[in-house]
Amino acid sequence: MKSAFLSFERRLTSLSLGLACLMMVIAACMGMLQVLMRFVFELPSEWSEVIVRISLIWMVFLGIPAAFRFGSMISVDLMHRLSPPKFQRFLEGVIAILSLILLAIIAWYGWDYAQRGSVQTIIGLEYFSMFWAFLALPVGAVCAMIGVIGNFLDPRHEELATAQ
Repeated sequence: MKSAFLSFERRLTSLSLGLACLMMVIAACMGMLQVLMRFVFELPSEWSEVIVRISLIWMVFLGIPAAFRFGSMISVDLMHRLSPPKFQRFLEGVIAILSLILLAIIAWYGWDYAQRGSVQTIIGLEYFSMFWAFLALPVGAVCAMIGVIGNFLDPRHEELATAQ
């Protein structure tokens, strides 16, 4: 069961990280298009700025699961390094529980916010609902919750190894 969950978590984290990278590429391309259109052709496009903003939001919330999975999101480095192994595991459990609580709150209110925003359209992209922009919060939070559980079951503290 543990290995099946970790396999699922690994694939989900890889997918979310890949999509976060794609969102960064989209934001960079749309930003360059905006500069080109505004300063070279003197025909600014209002939709490219909106796409940059939305893709940056999605990039952050899709990148969070990888940060949690690699143990680099929330860590108490000095306490973790100086404490005995039994307390380290307790500390990891406390951090995981608090992270899951925070992510559950973000997912809950993010979903509520997305539903409320479904009647609102995106300025510059009038055919799209704000639901799709706000959906980044619950999607990212749920993926991050899986990453937190994966990190608790199979801890990785890659930032601690490079810090010493």
